Amino acid sequence: MSADGPVAGDTVADEPFVAAVKPLVDAMGGALLPLARAGEDDVVLSWEGREVVAVRLPQLSDSLDQILAALERKHGRPLAELDRRTKQTVVRSLEARGAFCVRHGVETVAGALGVSRFTVYNYVNRSEGR
Repeated sequence: MSADGPVAGDTVADEPFVAAVKPLVDAMGGALLPLARAGEDDVVLSWEGREVVAVRLPQLSDSLDQILAALERKHGRPLAELDRRTKQTVVRSLEARGAFCVRHGVETVAGALGVSRFTVYNYVNRSEGR
């Protein structure tokens, strides 16, 4: 830790708070930054009254790719290899997270699932009918 605080120069401090938030930042596709590199659009996190680390949020256009990659990690294989029922569950989850509000969201999800856009729309409509 430097005299200026927990983050020195271009490195992020190895602190319990930083270690605690890292999985969340990674899951949302963000990046931890030293305070000295924080820009005006970055989020500075404070702990116990002092600024500790900055978080650079992902670009909205990259968010869906991050979510799909996290789902592949969760399921342990490419989404295209999942069975139909699991793909329907994935689509419901993505819909709840706003994936289809992103431009080309349906096309991106269809490609990842190895199905047509029509099939994705059917999965969405089926979940709305419940």
